[in-house]
Amino acid sequence: MSAVSDQLVTFAILVYLIAMISHAVEYALGNVRAVSARVAPARELVGAGVGGAGVDKVDGPVADVPASTPPPTRRSRSAGRARLAGRIAAGLTVLAAALHLGALVTRGIAADRMPWGNMYEFVLTVTWIGTAAWLVVLWKRPALRRLGLFLTLVMVLLLAFAELKLYVPVVPLMPALQSYWFIIHVSTIVFSSGIFLLGVVPAVSFLLRNGYEQGRRSFPYTLARRLPGAADLERLTFALHAFAFPIFTFAVIAGAIWAEAAWGRAWGWDPKETWAFISWVVYAGYLHARATPSVKRNVATWIAVLGFLTVLMNLFGVNFFFTGLHSYAGVE
Repeated sequence: MSAVSDQLVTFAILVYLIAMISHAVEYALGNVRAVSARVAPARELVGAGVGGAGVDKVDGPVADVPASTPPPTRRSRSAGRARLAGRIAAGLTVLAAALHLGALVTRGIAADRMPWGNMYEFVLTVTWIGTAAWLVVLWKRPALRRLGLFLTLVMVLLLAFAELKLYVPVVPLMPALQSYWFIIHVSTIVFSSGIFLLGVVPAVSFLLRNGYEQGRRSFPYTLARRLPGAADLERLTFALHAFAFPIFTFAVIAGAIWAEAAWGRAWGWDPKETWAFISWVVYAGYLHARATPSVKRNVATWIAVLGFLTVLMNLFGVNFFFTGLHSYAGVE
């Protein structure tokens, strides 16, 4: 089962990559709609003179009579191709998520435990949660589909990094982790981290799109020309963080309760605990700033981005550069 899991991860990365390319095709074709070409209307002289029909004399104003509408143009065909590429990308993302889930399930079967025992498995699970949450958002808000380009890019990068740098063979769970609190604490940390992972995508997109809507035309704001409106992106950012924050709060509390049972103290300022507290403070600051009318939305969103950077520090930096009671990464 372990070999099957490894193969499924590889296939998932490839499908995510193809989905990203399909999203890129949709993005490149532009924000076009199926419109018909408009030509200059023919101008006819309509008289208000004394003559009857066919009289050439004109005393009245000139009126415009529109010409007939021509058939669809190249622009409409590009719009159709863009929609097709976007639908293919969404379908491929569903397939990649299924392969991704299969890798997690087979890894868990091979290890005879929940697949969260080391850093590699943690990243696999967090990225799957992010993808699954994105598919729910896409189902509810199809107009946000173009965000899939950035979501699939993040998935390819994180999964490739996990495969190249974090991979470890399946091993039994460490004795210190053999507790029912393992499922309670780690599952909530994984879930909230996956939602935060998804939340940073519209957050960064909002910062770019907001700048573009304010007239900035330099790089990287030009990347946001074909993104959804800034207001929609900001609302999605807030909704995801407001949903994930209470779960993350419960996860931190559950970790303290587990620490009391396992180590005889609820909090010891271990590097993991410290950075989890920093993340909690930053995300609480974001939600407070978002609820304060005097704080600009782009300022609040920058706080959310900072929050995710602290999550990355807790996930990667602490495991690589610090040692403590939470040294379960499984990598040297």
